[in-house]
Amino acid sequence: MERYPFSYDPTQSFISQVSDWVADVFYEILPEAGFEVRDEQIYMAFQLERAFAEKQTIFAEAGVGTGKTLAYLLYAICYARYTRKPAIIACANESLIEQLVKPQGDIAKLAKHLDLTIDARLGKSPDQYLCLRKLDEARYEPEHGESFQWIYQELPPFVNAYEALQSFYPYGDRSDYPDLDDEKWGMINWDSFQDCFACEKQHRCGQTLSRNHYRKSADLIICSHDFYMEHVWTYEARKRGGQLPLLPSHSSVIFDEGHLLEPAAQKALTYKLNHNVFEEIITRLLKGEIRESLAVAVEDAITQSEEMFYQLDKHSQAVVGSKRKEIQFDAQLLQSIKKFTELISWIEEELALESGLYTLDEFQLRIVEEHLEMMQLALSLFRQPDHVISWMTEEGTGPTLIVMPKMVQEVLKERVFSEQMPIIFSSATLSVDSSFQFVADSLGISQYLSFSVPSPYDYSEQMEVVVPRFTGEDAFTEKMAAAVQLLKRTEGRALLLFSSMEEMKQFKHAISQYQECNDMRFYYEGDQEITHLISCFQEDEYSCLCAVSLWEGLDVPGPSLSNVVIWSLPFPPNDPVFAAKRKGAASPYDEVDLPYMLLRLRQGIGRLIRSREDSGIVAVFHAELYQDEKLRKYVQDVFPSGVEWKESL
Repeated sequence: MERYPFSYDPTQSFISQVSDWVADVFYEILPEAGFEVRDEQIYMAFQLERAFAEKQTIFAEAGVGTGKTLAYLLYAICYARYTRKPAIIACANESLIEQLVKPQGDIAKLAKHLDLTIDARLGKSPDQYLCLRKLDEARYEPEHGESFQWIYQELPPFVNAYEALQSFYPYGDRSDYPDLDDEKWGMINWDSFQDCFACEKQHRCGQTLSRNHYRKSADLIICSHDFYMEHVWTYEARKRGGQLPLLPSHSSVIFDEGHLLEPAAQKALTYKLNHNVFEEIITRLLKGEIRESLAVAVEDAITQSEEMFYQLDKHSQAVVGSKRKEIQFDAQLLQSIKKFTELISWIEEELALESGLYTLDEFQLRIVEEHLEMMQLALSLFRQPDHVISWMTEEGTGPTLIVMPKMVQEVLKERVFSEQMPIIFSSATLSVDSSFQFVADSLGISQYLSFSVPSPYDYSEQMEVVVPRFTGEDAFTEKMAAAVQLLKRTEGRALLLFSSMEEMKQFKHAISQYQECNDMRFYYEGDQEITHLISCFQEDEYSCLCAVSLWEGLDVPGPSLSNVVIWSLPFPPNDPVFAAKRKGAASPYDEVDLPYMLLRLRQGIGRLIRSREDSGIVAVFHAELYQDEKLRKYVQDVFPSGVEWKESL
């Protein structure tokens, strides 16, 4: 295989030679292959030239249908080969990843039409893989055990054997089990409380084998935002522990749907504390020969941990519209935490002495020490409510304390944006009121390049917008009646976008009572693996897809998606993360709620028209739109120019 898809002259600028080749691709090669090349796409490609030449961060806002993926792939692949380091493409969700890597996806199309061999490999998040340890426990569960037994029986033979592996054999990916709903998958997938280092099957694990495979990619590694931020956050700790970072050294990063990076960063920097996990880890000390005083301290710490989590749960109140519970601090709770941390400090000192006696297994000791260190750090942050966001939630392992930093800007600035490499933020929605400052400030980016190009589609001809005027007396019933009427009009073929799982479940329960929709098939996010649901929806033309997370990343051209129903304006949820943002803003509605909603709404609207041949309806259900003139003006401005609102169905 030739290193570059053009004749390289080492005496000339490499990036300028890439640009010459890109020009040939857009002006000659792709048109000859039958591709429709757009001016907006060419403009974007040459804007990216500067980012790669100067190793800068760039906000690349390109409207739907611009072909932005193709533009950044051309530069990323060439630059990866030049530096001999792969490019990372970090996507917001699994459906975006699927679009890139599926047999008919963007990378395959590029390889075919440019006669390129592209080495692109997947680096999926750990929670997208089967956990052998959890599976072994779940298959004996009295209620669901039988549904997991077949998964266990179909594991590759080497998983429970001891002979050497001869080649990479991928298995255990979430997409391998499309019929499992999210609840059942959660019973057998990896989660943050799994201790992989202590697992005797870690070297036979699908997640481990996949990691060894993707690290060797020459061109592209495709992963999620969550996974990239996990790599950033664990980089130093993994090196200290003698492990490889999650991702190899790389030449550039493309954040597809880059406006969603901040929540992924916060998620990666989050600490999770759980009593049952703490007890399981610390009791490992009791299996060795330890002094009686240390054994007593371990037992005391377990008892105090129970008390602390009891107090945390007792002082937590449910937040309406969220699974998270808000914590109310008081003296009793703080005293319980103080007593627990003092016990942990004492145990840490004793372990330092105990390790010198060599009576404990060194590997197990390191695991315990790391967990205690994490708990101490998390609890020290937790006691500074001005600097963190914290809440209680119910995990499979019981009540769990979540501690998340309020601001991720400093970490991102130090560990991501200080790197001398091209960083591309690609999305159709990066600006608010023609400014990129909202996204830049949220990520701590002070210096950046930027540009914005519109969509090439004729929305005034292709898109019909319906915004019904509701009385507000029984909003849900009015919404159901309007939705049924719209679904009948397009004979299904609809994407229904909800702002929360509760909204979607309410619709799911109610739609069965409408006989007009009895012949329509409805697919619901969470019932099956998401990329499988999208495939079913695309192939089953008269079906409807109901989702909470597909405001971005869904690309279904053609008649299968002729109707987008936005159940309510997607304002941020009522949870501790956004509550903290609102508290830190001078004008919470204008600085937090409105920009978030408008970006997300623009994305939702963008699901409808995916090609020049597409046409259809976008409906927005929100009773307050006709009572709030300012809000109505903001929402109207989100829609493409030339599109007319209609009140009647």
